[in-house]
Amino acid sequence: MKFIVSSSSLLKHLSSINGVVTTNPVVPILENFLFEIKDSKLTVTASDLQTSMITEIEVEAKEDGNIAVPARILIETLKNLPEQPVTFSIDKDTYSVEISSDNGRYKLAGENATDFPKIPGVTNATSVDMSTDVLNNAIANTIFATSNDELRPAMTGVYINLSDTNTTFVATDGHRLIRYRRVDIASSEPASIIVPRKALNLLKSTLPSDNVPVSVEFNNSNAYFKFNNIKMICRLIDERFPDYENVIPVDNENNMTIDRVEFLSSLRRIAIYANKTTHQVRLKLTGSELQISAEDLDFSNEANERLSCEHDGEDIEIGFNAKFLVEMLNNLNAKEVTLKFSAPNRAGLILPSDMAENEDILMLVMPVMLSNYV
Repeated sequence: MKFIVSSSSLLKHLSSINGVVTTNPVVPILENFLFEIKDSKLTVTASDLQTSMITEIEVEAKEDGNIAVPARILIETLKNLPEQPVTFSIDKDTYSVEISSDNGRYKLAGENATDFPKIPGVTNATSVDMSTDVLNNAIANTIFATSNDELRPAMTGVYINLSDTNTTFVATDGHRLIRYRRVDIASSEPASIIVPRKALNLLKSTLPSDNVPVSVEFNNSNAYFKFNNIKMICRLIDERFPDYENVIPVDNENNMTIDRVEFLSSLRRIAIYANKTTHQVRLKLTGSELQISAEDLDFSNEANERLSCEHDGEDIEIGFNAKFLVEMLNNLNAKEVTLKFSAPNRAGLILPSDMAENEDILMLVMPVMLSNYV
């Protein structure tokens, strides 16, 4: 079996799916790309059993065939080749792969393609279409709040709930919660799934910058994303997501509106002086003034700053993990944000004052109990 392909074009396609390949996979053959040629079209598959990515590229080929090719050595070879046509010659008996270029010849050991795990199809699927911009925003606004706790698998992914009026994306790690809602995506068939963090990270890094449609299909076990010449199939998290709506406080009579960049910059400076275990910063609202302070008693470090804000409600003092606040504010684009509080021991809400059309963002963060320093 032989085929000819542009080195840079092949590298671009392989790089887009290479993130799936792990260094120590459960099955050794998963260190390979699966190459399949049919009707002068090369289909390349990468998989880690949980997530699979597939890309297609036109090649010059006179016969069909398949082979598993070592991913790392092939990528490294193509990275160091200038743009030129390269010829792949595959020996079907020994599974050896020879790459011929203007610079020289490179021989590597392939494997039998039949040993590569079969990629699951998505049958009896619910489908919904969205743009790459919408999907990118949904992932960027939620994925940072997913949990790393494997004992709570439902929280290690993003919960997606489709209804006939909107689609809601939710992520939480138990300390903070992000609810991102789009009213321009809806489904006549209500459904909900939990997509793993790794799959969403791969999607985020692969989605093109130009706004193209993404086809999303899913059933009880797998989700299928398709855009341009790339497909991704991932196994869903089969767990019950926490009842997040009951966690969001509704009686928040204490509201503060503040410039997001000023608030973020101040938090970053004050956080330097916070305790390295709790990362606690103290917010003290008095009238239209916000005092932000932190102290690390172990090293006698302390800092405080004052910012002006719009405040509606009683004076309040509340503690938060600075890292959480910084990360949440950093993921917003609004000029101003509104923080809503009810009591020092209850969750606070962060809402952007101006949101893009069709989107609704709510961020919740749990307080840190204040230490008794003066």
